[in-house]
Amino acid sequence: MMKFTPEVYGIPDEAMKPFIDEDEINNYLKICHPSRNKLTCIIKKSLDKNRLSLEETAYLLNANEPEMIEEIKQGARELKRKIYGDRIVLFAPLYVGNQCINNCAYCGFKASNKNVKRETLTSKDLIEQIEHLECNGHKRLILVYGEHPDYDANFIADSVRSAYKVKKGMGEIRRVNINAAPLDVEGYKIVKESGIGTYQVFQETYHHETYNKVHQSGKKRDYDWRLTALDRAQEALVDDVGIGALFGLYDWRFEVMGLLRHVNHLEAVYNVGPHTISFPRIQNAYDLDIDKSHLVSDGDFAKLVAILRLAVPYTGMILTAREPAHIRDEIMQFGVSQIDGGTNIQMKGYTKKEKEQQLDEEQFVINDDRSLGEVIQELLDQGFIPSFCTACYRLGRTGEHFMEFSLPGFIKRYCQPNALLTLAEYLEDYASPETKEKGNKLIADKLNEMKENDIKKQLSEKLRLLKEKERDLYF
Repeated sequence: MMKFTPEVYGIPDEAMKPFIDEDEINNYLKICHPSRNKLTCIIKKSLDKNRLSLEETAYLLNANEPEMIEEIKQGARELKRKIYGDRIVLFAPLYVGNQCINNCAYCGFKASNKNVKRETLTSKDLIEQIEHLECNGHKRLILVYGEHPDYDANFIADSVRSAYKVKKGMGEIRRVNINAAPLDVEGYKIVKESGIGTYQVFQETYHHETYNKVHQSGKKRDYDWRLTALDRAQEALVDDVGIGALFGLYDWRFEVMGLLRHVNHLEAVYNVGPHTISFPRIQNAYDLDIDKSHLVSDGDFAKLVAILRLAVPYTGMILTAREPAHIRDEIMQFGVSQIDGGTNIQMKGYTKKEKEQQLDEEQFVINDDRSLGEVIQELLDQGFIPSFCTACYRLGRTGEHFMEFSLPGFIKRYCQPNALLTLAEYLEDYASPETKEKGNKLIADKLNEMKENDIKKQLSEKLRLLKEKERDLYF
Protein backbone atom coordinates (compact mmCIF):
# COMPACT_ATOMS: atom_id res chain seq x y z
CA MET A 1 0.00 0.00 0.00
CA MET A 2 1.19 3.52 -0.78
CA LYS A 3 1.97 6.03 1.94
CA PHE A 4 1.16 9.46 0.57
CA THR A 5 2.23 12.66 2.23
CA PRO A 6 -0.13 15.50 1.24
CA GLU A 7 2.18 18.32 2.28
CA VAL A 8 4.94 16.92 0.05
CA TYR A 9 2.79 16.26 -3.02
CA GLY A 10 0.72 19.43 -2.81
CA ILE A 11 -2.66 17.67 -2.95
CA PRO A 12 -5.61 17.98 -0.53
CA ASP A 13 -6.05 15.22 2.06
CA GLU A 14 -9.28 13.93 0.48
CA ALA A 15 -7.44 13.12 -2.76
CA MET A 16 -4.62 11.28 -1.05
CA LYS A 17 -6.22 7.98 -0.08
CA PRO A 18 -4.26 5.10 -1.65
CA PHE A 19 -6.03 4.06 -4.82
CA ILE A 20 -3.81 1.30 -6.22
CA ASP A 21 -4.42 -1.65 -3.92
CA GLU A 22 -2.46 -4.58 -5.34
CA ASP A 23 -4.18 -7.11 -3.09
CA GLU A 24 -7.60 -5.92 -4.31
CA ILE A 25 -6.56 -6.18 -7.96
CA ASN A 26 -4.94 -9.59 -7.54
CA ASN A 27 -7.94 -10.92 -5.65
CA TYR A 28 -10.34 -9.93 -8.44
CA LEU A 29 -8.06 -11.51 -11.04
CA LYS A 30 -7.94 -14.69 -8.96
CA ILE A 31 -11.64 -15.21 -8.32
CA CYS A 32 -13.47 -13.66 -11.32
CA HIS A 33 -13.87 -16.35 -13.98
CA PRO A 34 -16.87 -15.77 -16.26
CA SER A 35 -19.61 -17.99 -17.57
CA ARG A 36 -20.90 -17.15 -21.04
CA ASN A 37 -24.05 -15.57 -19.56
CA LYS A 38 -22.01 -13.48 -17.14
CA LEU A 39 -19.82 -12.21 -19.94
CA THR A 40 -22.83 -11.28 -22.08
CA CYS A 41 -24.42 -9.33 -19.21
CA ILE A 42 -21.21 -7.36 -18.59
CA ILE A 43 -20.83 -6.46 -22.26
CA LYS A 44 -24.48 -5.37 -22.41
CA LYS A 45 -23.87 -3.01 -19.50
CA SER A 46 -20.99 -1.44 -21.40
CA LEU A 47 -23.04 -1.15 -24.59
CA ASP A 48 -25.57 0.82 -22.54
CA LYS A 49 -22.65 3.27 -22.09
CA ASN A 50 -21.98 2.47 -18.44
CA ARG A 51 -18.42 2.21 -17.16
CA LEU A 52 -17.50 -1.21 -15.80
CA SER A 53 -16.35 -1.94 -12.27
CA LEU A 54 -13.02 -3.54 -11.39
CA GLU A 55 -14.79 -6.82 -10.72
CA GLU A 56 -16.61 -6.80 -14.06
CA THR A 57 -13.41 -5.94 -15.91
CA ALA A 58 -11.62 -8.82 -14.19
CA TYR A 59 -14.23 -11.21 -15.59
CA LEU A 60 -13.45 -9.95 -19.10
CA LEU A 61 -9.71 -10.23 -18.51
CA ASN A 62 -10.09 -13.87 -17.47
CA ALA A 63 -12.24 -14.82 -20.47
CA ASN A 64 -10.01 -17.18 -22.46
CA GLU A 65 -12.34 -19.23 -24.66
CA PRO A 66 -12.16 -18.15 -28.33
CA GLU A 67 -15.93 -17.56 -28.47
CA MET A 68 -15.77 -15.30 -25.41
CA ILE A 69 -12.85 -13.31 -26.80
CA GLU A 70 -14.69 -12.79 -30.08
CA GLU A 71 -17.76 -11.59 -28.15
CA ILE A 72 -15.59 -9.06 -26.30
CA LYS A 73 -14.14 -7.79 -29.58
CA GLN A 74 -17.53 -7.55 -31.21
CA GLY A 75 -18.82 -5.61 -28.22
CA ALA A 76 -15.91 -3.17 -28.51
CA ARG A 77 -16.59 -2.67 -32.23
CA GLU A 78 -20.24 -1.93 -31.57
CA LEU A 79 -19.50 0.42 -28.69
CA LYS A 80 -17.05 2.42 -30.79
CA ARG A 81 -19.65 2.87 -33.50
CA LYS A 82 -22.22 4.00 -30.93
CA ILE A 83 -20.05 6.64 -29.30
CA TYR A 84 -17.39 7.69 -31.81
CA GLY A 85 -18.84 6.63 -35.12
CA ASP A 86 -16.25 5.82 -37.79
CA ARG A 87 -13.87 8.68 -37.14
CA ILE A 88 -10.16 8.32 -36.35
CA VAL A 89 -8.37 11.43 -35.10
CA LEU A 90 -4.82 11.96 -36.43
CA PHE A 91 -1.85 13.62 -34.75
CA ALA A 92 1.94 13.78 -34.92
CA PRO A 93 4.47 13.45 -32.09
CA LEU A 94 7.33 15.96 -32.06
CA TYR A 95 10.33 15.43 -29.78
CA VAL A 96 11.49 18.80 -28.42
CA GLY A 97 14.34 17.50 -26.30
CA ASN A 98 15.92 14.16 -25.38
CA GLN A 99 18.02 15.16 -22.40
CA CYS A 100 17.03 13.04 -19.41
CA ILE A 101 18.14 12.47 -15.83
CA ASN A 102 16.40 9.10 -15.46
CA ASN A 103 17.64 5.57 -16.04
CA CYS A 104 14.62 3.60 -17.23
CA ALA A 105 15.39 0.05 -18.30
CA TYR A 106 13.06 0.19 -21.32
CA CYS A 107 14.03 3.60 -22.77
CA GLY A 108 16.69 4.46 -25.33
CA PHE A 109 17.00 7.98 -23.91
CA LYS A 110 18.12 6.71 -20.50
CA ALA A 111 20.80 8.84 -18.86
CA SER A 112 23.33 5.98 -19.01
CA ASN A 113 23.16 5.83 -22.82
CA LYS A 114 26.33 7.68 -23.78
CA ASN A 115 25.87 6.94 -27.50
CA VAL A 116 22.78 9.06 -27.94
CA LYS A 117 23.28 12.59 -29.21
CA ARG A 118 21.59 14.86 -26.67
CA GLU A 119 19.70 17.66 -28.36
CA THR A 120 17.10 20.29 -27.60
CA LEU A 121 15.33 21.99 -30.47
CA THR A 122 16.19 25.64 -30.90
CA SER A 123 13.43 28.04 -31.82
CA LYS A 124 14.52 27.76 -35.46
CA ASP A 125 14.57 23.95 -35.27
CA LEU A 126 11.09 23.87 -33.76
CA ILE A 127 9.68 26.09 -36.49
CA GLU A 128 11.29 23.98 -39.24
CA GLN A 129 9.85 20.74 -37.84
CA ILE A 130 6.36 22.20 -37.45
CA GLU A 131 6.41 23.78 -40.90
CA HIS A 132 7.22 20.37 -42.35
CA LEU A 133 4.33 18.78 -40.46
CA GLU A 134 1.95 21.55 -41.53
CA CYS A 135 2.95 21.14 -45.17
CA ASN A 136 1.83 17.51 -44.91
CA GLY A 137 -1.52 18.45 -43.40
CA HIS A 138 -1.09 17.98 -39.65
CA LYS A 139 -3.19 20.12 -37.31
CA ARG A 140 -2.60 18.35 -34.00
CA LEU A 141 0.75 17.86 -32.22
CA ILE A 142 1.95 16.18 -29.11
CA LEU A 143 5.20 17.72 -27.90
CA VAL A 144 7.47 15.22 -26.11
CA TYR A 145 10.18 16.12 -23.59
CA GLY A 146 12.71 14.15 -21.58
CA GLU A 147 12.79 14.68 -17.82
CA HIS A 148 15.50 17.27 -17.27
CA PRO A 149 15.84 20.57 -15.37
CA ASP A 150 16.09 22.41 -18.70
CA TYR A 151 12.55 21.32 -19.57
CA ASP A 152 10.72 23.13 -16.81
CA ALA A 153 7.20 24.56 -16.98
CA ASN A 154 8.33 27.84 -18.52
CA PHE A 155 10.29 26.04 -21.25
CA ILE A 156 7.30 23.84 -22.08
CA ALA A 157 4.93 26.83 -22.13
CA ASP A 158 7.27 28.78 -24.43
CA SER A 159 7.49 25.91 -26.91
CA VAL A 160 3.69 25.54 -26.92
CA ARG A 161 3.21 29.24 -27.68
CA SER A 162 5.82 29.00 -30.43
CA ALA A 163 4.07 26.01 -31.99
CA TYR A 164 0.76 27.86 -32.23
CA LYS A 165 2.44 30.78 -34.01
CA VAL A 166 3.82 28.72 -36.89
CA LYS A 167 1.81 29.17 -40.10
CA LYS A 168 2.98 27.63 -43.37
CA GLY A 169 0.87 27.90 -46.51
CA MET A 170 -2.64 26.82 -45.56
CA GLY A 171 -1.28 25.09 -42.49
CA GLU A 172 -1.54 25.78 -38.79
CA ILE A 173 -1.43 23.85 -35.54
CA ARG A 174 -4.75 23.99 -33.69
CA ARG A 175 -4.05 21.75 -30.73
CA VAL A 176 -0.82 21.08 -28.84
CA ASN A 177 -0.81 18.22 -26.36
CA ILE A 178 2.05 17.51 -23.97
CA ASN A 179 3.93 14.38 -22.89
CA ALA A 180 6.42 15.46 -20.24
CA ALA A 181 7.56 14.90 -16.69
CA PRO A 182 5.15 15.47 -13.79
CA LEU A 183 5.03 19.06 -12.54
CA ASP A 184 4.03 20.69 -9.29
CA VAL A 185 0.76 22.61 -9.12
CA GLU A 186 2.36 25.95 -9.97
CA GLY A 187 4.12 24.40 -12.94
CA TYR A 188 0.86 23.07 -14.36
CA LYS A 189 -0.69 26.52 -13.99
CA ILE A 190 2.13 28.03 -16.06
CA VAL A 191 1.72 25.40 -18.79
CA LYS A 192 -2.07 25.75 -18.81
CA GLU A 193 -1.78 29.47 -19.61
CA SER A 194 0.05 28.63 -22.84
CA GLY A 195 -3.10 26.98 -24.21
CA ILE A 196 -2.23 23.29 -24.05
CA GLY A 197 -4.65 20.53 -24.89
CA THR A 198 -4.12 17.23 -23.04
CA TYR A 199 -1.28 16.75 -20.54
CA GLN A 200 -0.15 13.14 -20.58
CA VAL A 201 1.69 11.37 -17.77
CA PHE A 202 1.95 7.59 -18.05
CA GLN A 203 2.55 5.55 -14.92
CA GLU A 204 4.35 2.96 -17.12
CA THR A 205 3.52 0.18 -14.62
CA TYR A 206 1.11 0.24 -11.68
CA HIS A 207 2.92 -2.70 -10.03
CA HIS A 208 5.08 -1.19 -7.31
CA GLU A 209 7.88 -3.78 -7.26
CA THR A 210 8.22 -3.76 -11.04
CA TYR A 211 8.16 0.05 -11.08
CA ASN A 212 11.10 0.17 -8.69
CA LYS A 213 12.98 -2.44 -10.70
CA VAL A 214 12.74 -0.76 -14.11
CA HIS A 215 13.23 2.83 -12.89
CA GLN A 216 16.80 2.45 -11.75
CA SER A 217 17.73 6.05 -10.91
CA GLY A 218 16.52 9.60 -11.33
CA LYS A 219 13.43 11.46 -10.16
CA LYS A 220 11.17 9.00 -11.96
CA ARG A 221 11.97 6.41 -9.29
CA ASP A 222 9.40 8.13 -7.08
CA TYR A 223 6.28 6.02 -7.75
CA ASP A 224 3.99 8.22 -5.68
CA TRP A 225 5.10 11.50 -7.26
CA ARG A 226 4.30 10.11 -10.67
CA LEU A 227 1.03 8.46 -9.63
CA THR A 228 -0.28 11.75 -8.22
CA ALA A 229 0.93 13.83 -11.18
CA LEU A 230 -2.53 14.27 -12.64
CA ASP A 231 -4.03 15.08 -9.25
CA ARG A 232 -1.74 18.10 -9.19
CA ALA A 233 -2.80 18.90 -12.75
CA GLN A 234 -6.44 18.86 -11.65
CA GLU A 235 -5.63 21.13 -8.71
CA ALA A 236 -4.13 23.55 -11.26
CA LEU A 237 -7.39 23.30 -13.27
CA VAL A 238 -5.76 21.30 -16.05
CA ASP A 239 -8.78 19.04 -16.43
CA ASP A 240 -7.82 17.52 -19.78
CA VAL A 241 -5.37 14.75 -18.90
CA GLY A 242 -4.16 11.46 -20.35
CA ILE A 243 -3.08 8.28 -18.59
CA GLY A 244 -1.28 5.20 -19.88
CA ALA A 245 0.69 2.06 -19.08
CA LEU A 246 3.62 0.55 -20.93
CA PHE A 247 2.47 -2.99 -21.61
CA GLY A 248 5.16 -5.65 -21.31
CA LEU A 249 6.70 -4.62 -18.01
CA TYR A 250 4.31 -6.67 -15.87
CA ASP A 251 1.17 -8.83 -16.20
CA TRP A 252 -1.00 -7.03 -18.77
CA ARG A 253 -4.17 -7.93 -16.89
CA PHE A 254 -2.88 -6.17 -13.77
CA GLU A 255 -2.02 -3.07 -15.80
CA VAL A 256 -5.52 -2.88 -17.30
CA MET A 257 -6.92 -3.01 -13.77
CA GLY A 258 -4.46 -0.32 -12.67
CA LEU A 259 -5.59 1.96 -15.49
CA LEU A 260 -9.23 1.44 -14.57
CA ARG A 261 -8.51 2.11 -10.90
CA HIS A 262 -6.78 5.36 -11.92
CA VAL A 263 -9.91 6.33 -13.86
CA ASN A 264 -12.04 5.57 -10.79
CA HIS A 265 -9.85 7.77 -8.63
CA LEU A 266 -9.96 10.78 -10.93
CA GLU A 267 -13.72 10.51 -11.30
CA ALA A 268 -14.32 10.09 -7.57
CA VAL A 269 -12.16 13.03 -6.52
CA TYR A 270 -12.50 15.48 -9.42
CA ASN A 271 -15.72 14.32 -11.10
CA VAL A 272 -13.88 13.89 -14.39
CA GLY A 273 -12.00 10.97 -15.87
CA PRO A 274 -9.03 11.07 -18.23
CA HIS A 275 -9.58 12.45 -21.72
CA THR A 276 -7.42 9.68 -23.19
CA ILE A 277 -5.94 6.30 -22.30
CA SER A 278 -2.76 5.10 -24.04
CA PHE A 279 -1.52 1.50 -24.13
CA PRO A 280 1.95 1.50 -25.74
CA ARG A 281 3.55 -1.94 -26.00
CA ILE A 282 7.25 -2.53 -25.33
CA GLN A 283 9.34 -2.27 -28.49
CA ASN A 284 13.05 -2.68 -28.99
CA ALA A 285 15.22 0.12 -27.63
CA TYR A 286 18.92 0.76 -27.08
CA ASP A 287 20.23 -1.49 -24.28
CA LEU A 288 16.75 -2.80 -23.46
CA ASP A 289 16.99 -4.38 -20.00
CA ILE A 290 13.67 -5.87 -18.89
CA ASP A 291 12.13 -9.18 -17.86
CA LYS A 292 10.77 -10.34 -21.21
CA SER A 293 8.41 -12.88 -19.65
CA HIS A 294 5.70 -10.19 -19.54
CA LEU A 295 5.86 -9.19 -23.21
CA VAL A 296 2.35 -9.07 -24.67
CA SER A 297 1.40 -11.25 -27.64
CA ASP A 298 -0.54 -9.80 -30.58
CA GLY A 299 -3.61 -11.77 -29.54
CA ASP A 300 -3.54 -10.52 -25.94
CA PHE A 301 -2.86 -6.99 -27.17
CA ALA A 302 -6.02 -7.02 -29.28
CA LYS A 303 -7.97 -8.44 -26.34
CA LEU A 304 -6.75 -5.83 -23.83
CA VAL A 305 -7.61 -2.95 -26.17
CA ALA A 306 -11.13 -4.31 -26.63
CA ILE A 307 -11.52 -4.69 -22.86
CA LEU A 308 -10.33 -1.15 -22.21
CA ARG A 309 -12.87 0.13 -24.72
CA LEU A 310 -15.66 -1.71 -22.91
CA ALA A 311 -14.44 -0.79 -19.43
CA VAL A 312 -14.36 2.97 -20.06
CA PRO A 313 -16.78 3.71 -22.92
CA TYR A 314 -16.41 7.51 -23.06
CA THR A 315 -12.61 7.86 -22.99
CA GLY A 316 -10.47 8.42 -26.09
CA MET A 317 -7.97 5.63 -26.82
CA ILE A 318 -4.62 6.23 -28.51
CA LEU A 319 -2.76 3.68 -30.68
CA THR A 320 0.71 4.72 -31.82
CA ALA A 321 3.16 3.85 -34.58
CA ARG A 322 5.07 1.65 -32.15
CA GLU A 323 2.86 -1.04 -33.71
CA PRO A 324 3.30 -2.25 -37.31
CA ALA A 325 0.67 -1.29 -39.89
CA HIS A 326 -1.09 -4.67 -39.96
CA ILE A 327 -1.51 -4.68 -36.17
CA ARG A 328 -2.77 -1.10 -36.18
CA ASP A 329 -5.29 -1.92 -38.90
CA GLU A 330 -6.68 -4.75 -36.74
CA ILE A 331 -6.60 -2.97 -33.36
CA MET A 332 -8.37 0.13 -34.68
CA GLN A 333 -11.51 -1.96 -35.05
CA PHE A 334 -11.79 -2.44 -31.28
CA GLY A 335 -12.37 1.10 -30.13
CA VAL A 336 -9.30 3.19 -30.93
CA SER A 337 -10.15 6.86 -31.51
CA GLN A 338 -6.70 8.42 -32.14
CA ILE A 339 -3.57 7.39 -34.06
CA ASP A 340 -0.42 9.11 -35.25
CA GLY A 341 0.57 9.25 -38.92
CA GLY A 342 3.82 9.98 -40.74
CA THR A 343 5.63 9.57 -37.42
CA ASN A 344 9.34 10.24 -36.87
CA ILE A 345 10.78 10.28 -33.33
CA GLN A 346 14.37 11.21 -34.14
CA MET A 347 15.45 14.65 -33.06
CA LYS A 348 14.81 16.96 -36.04
CA GLY A 349 13.71 13.77 -37.79
CA TYR A 350 10.91 15.24 -39.91
CA THR A 351 13.32 17.30 -42.01
CA LYS A 352 16.09 14.70 -42.26
CA LYS A 353 16.54 13.10 -45.66
CA GLU A 354 17.59 9.69 -44.40
CA LYS A 355 14.72 7.43 -43.34
CA GLU A 356 16.78 4.67 -41.72
CA GLN A 357 16.09 4.42 -37.98
CA GLN A 358 19.07 4.64 -35.64
CA LEU A 359 18.39 2.64 -32.47
CA ASP A 360 20.94 4.61 -30.42
CA GLU A 361 19.34 7.91 -31.46
CA GLU A 362 15.70 7.12 -30.70
CA GLN A 363 13.64 6.35 -27.63
CA PHE A 364 12.32 3.11 -29.16
CA VAL A 365 11.68 1.51 -32.55
CA ILE A 366 8.85 2.81 -34.74
CA ASN A 367 7.20 -0.02 -36.67
CA ASP A 368 4.72 1.90 -38.83
CA ASP A 369 6.64 4.25 -41.13
CA ARG A 370 3.77 5.08 -43.49
CA SER A 371 3.41 8.72 -44.48
CA LEU A 372 0.39 10.69 -43.31
CA GLY A 373 -1.02 10.55 -46.84
CA GLU A 374 -0.65 6.76 -46.94
CA VAL A 375 -2.33 6.38 -43.54
CA ILE A 376 -5.25 8.58 -44.60
CA GLN A 377 -5.75 6.69 -47.85
CA GLU A 378 -5.80 3.36 -46.01
CA LEU A 379 -8.24 4.72 -43.43
CA LEU A 380 -10.55 5.74 -46.27
CA ASP A 381 -10.21 2.29 -47.83
CA GLN A 382 -11.37 0.77 -44.52
CA GLY A 383 -14.36 3.11 -44.23
CA PHE A 384 -12.96 5.31 -41.46
CA ILE A 385 -13.25 9.11 -41.42
CA PRO A 386 -9.77 10.63 -40.92
CA SER A 387 -10.20 13.62 -38.59
CA PHE A 388 -8.08 16.55 -37.45
CA CYS A 389 -10.87 17.97 -35.31
CA THR A 390 -10.02 20.29 -32.40
CA ALA A 391 -13.49 21.74 -31.82
CA CYS A 392 -14.17 20.29 -28.36
CA TYR A 393 -10.93 21.69 -26.98
CA ARG A 394 -11.49 25.18 -28.37
CA LEU A 395 -15.17 25.31 -27.38
CA GLY A 396 -14.50 24.20 -23.81
CA ARG A 397 -15.93 20.71 -24.23
CA THR A 398 -13.20 19.25 -22.03
CA GLY A 399 -12.96 17.96 -18.50
CA GLU A 400 -16.27 17.64 -16.69
CA HIS A 401 -18.12 19.44 -19.50
CA PHE A 402 -16.74 16.97 -22.05
CA MET A 403 -18.07 14.11 -19.96
CA GLU A 404 -21.53 15.73 -19.91
CA PHE A 405 -21.50 15.42 -23.69
CA SER A 406 -19.69 12.12 -24.09
CA LEU A 407 -21.18 9.99 -21.33
CA PRO A 408 -24.65 9.92 -22.92
CA GLY A 409 -23.08 9.48 -26.37
CA PHE A 410 -24.06 12.93 -27.61
CA ILE A 411 -20.50 13.64 -28.68
CA LYS A 412 -21.03 11.57 -31.85
CA ARG A 413 -23.45 14.27 -33.01
CA TYR A 414 -20.62 16.81 -33.02
CA CYS A 415 -17.68 14.57 -33.86
CA GLN A 416 -18.80 13.13 -37.18
CA PRO A 417 -19.72 16.47 -38.82
CA ASN A 418 -16.50 18.03 -37.53
CA ALA A 419 -14.48 15.05 -38.72
CA LEU A 420 -15.98 15.41 -42.20
CA LEU A 421 -15.14 19.13 -42.24
CA THR A 422 -11.51 18.57 -41.31
CA LEU A 423 -11.25 15.75 -43.85
CA ALA A 424 -12.67 18.03 -46.55
CA GLU A 425 -10.13 20.70 -45.63
CA TYR A 426 -7.28 18.17 -45.87
CA LEU A 427 -8.53 16.94 -49.24
CA GLU A 428 -8.62 20.48 -50.64
CA ASP A 429 -5.17 21.48 -49.41
CA TYR A 430 -2.94 18.38 -49.29
CA ALA A 431 -4.40 15.20 -50.77
CA SER A 432 -3.30 13.37 -53.88
CA PRO A 433 -5.91 13.16 -56.66
CA GLU A 434 -6.64 9.53 -55.77
CA THR A 435 -7.09 10.28 -52.06
CA LYS A 436 -9.21 13.33 -52.87
CA GLU A 437 -11.55 11.24 -55.01
CA LYS A 438 -11.93 8.59 -52.30
CA GLY A 439 -12.40 11.17 -49.56
CA ASN A 440 -15.01 13.18 -51.41
CA LYS A 441 -16.98 10.01 -52.12
CA LEU A 442 -16.94 9.10 -48.43
CA ILE A 443 -18.12 12.62 -47.48
CA ALA A 444 -20.96 12.41 -50.01
CA ASP A 445 -21.96 8.97 -48.72
CA LYS A 446 -22.01 10.18 -45.11
CA LEU A 447 -24.11 13.20 -46.06
CA ASN A 448 -26.60 10.96 -47.83
CA GLU A 449 -26.87 8.80 -44.71
CA MET A 450 -27.76 11.78 -42.51
CA LYS A 451 -31.38 12.59 -41.82
CA GLU A 452 -32.65 15.96 -43.01
CA ASN A 453 -32.12 18.33 -40.10
CA ASP A 454 -30.37 21.57 -39.18
CA ILE A 455 -27.00 19.84 -38.68
CA LYS A 456 -27.10 18.36 -42.20
CA LYS A 457 -28.02 21.74 -43.72
CA GLN A 458 -25.28 23.52 -41.78
CA LEU A 459 -22.74 20.85 -42.70
CA SER A 460 -23.57 21.14 -46.39
CA GLU A 461 -23.13 24.91 -46.23
CA LYS A 462 -19.80 24.64 -44.40
CA LEU A 463 -18.54 22.13 -46.95
CA ARG A 464 -19.47 24.59 -49.70
CA LEU A 465 -17.55 27.36 -47.92
CA LEU A 466 -14.48 25.13 -47.65
CA LYS A 467 -14.50 24.76 -51.43
CA GLU A 468 -14.32 28.56 -51.54
CA LYS A 469 -11.16 28.55 -49.39
CA GLU A 470 -12.71 29.33 -46.03
CA ARG A 471 -10.93 27.32 -43.35
CA ASP A 472 -11.25 26.12 -39.76
CA LEU A 473 -15.02 25.56 -39.82
CA TYR A 474 -16.61 23.46 -37.09
CA PHE A 475 -19.65 22.88 -34.90
